[in-house]
Amino acid sequence: MIIRRSFNFCAAHIVRNCTSERCSRSLHGHNYKVEVFVSAKKLDNAGMVLDFGIFKNQIAEFIDSFDHAHHFWNKENEEVKNFYRMHSKRYVELSVNPSAENYALLFLYFINKILGAMQYENNEGEIILESVRVHETENGYAEAFKEDLDNIDFMREINLESIVFSKGIMEVWKDRKMMDKMKNYYIIGGEKPFKNPIPTQQILC
Repeated sequence: MIIRRSFNFCAAHIVRNCTSERCSRSLHGHNYKVEVFVSAKKLDNAGMVLDFGIFKNQIAEFIDSFDHAHHFWNKENEEVKNFYRMHSKRYVELSVNPSAENYALLFLYFINKILGAMQYENNEGEIILESVRVHETENGYAEAFKEDLDNIDFMREINLESIVFSKGIMEVWKDRKMMDKMKNYYIIGGEKPFKNPIPTQQILC
């Protein structure tokens, strides 16, 4: 069974090297919609694949970090990068060009890492991130699938260091060490850093 949870954010970018001159040469913005599709082969004690409330924690915080921010490719020249750093409190520096396709791959990669670093407490089945769909406009979207995580050409530039959030973004996080905790878990190991509360079993099955 697959469930879907959607999110929204507004952001500005320039997509370099693309055919459209307006897109590649001018700062512009979009109202993005992100759809996250998760599956499991069994339901938890509440009869759910995954409680939608869990999506409101690290996953929602991660996606919201892109909201009302300027996103730029780290291959921009230093003058351009420094301008954004100086004049925008909220910015996101990316290891890839900020196209809808690359957003889909980035969100797929990082949400998969978040889910993998999460301790489940309600008898959930194996939680699998099936895909992430990113709508840049109402007319089109890009969707990245779990199989794409194994595609060397897609993931060549994407890793745990692929996203740098500005101080202005991180200072409003509920957990200011969210990204560090995830990186440490995958690099060092140990206990999963994202823990969900153990729900009271009101009716025993």
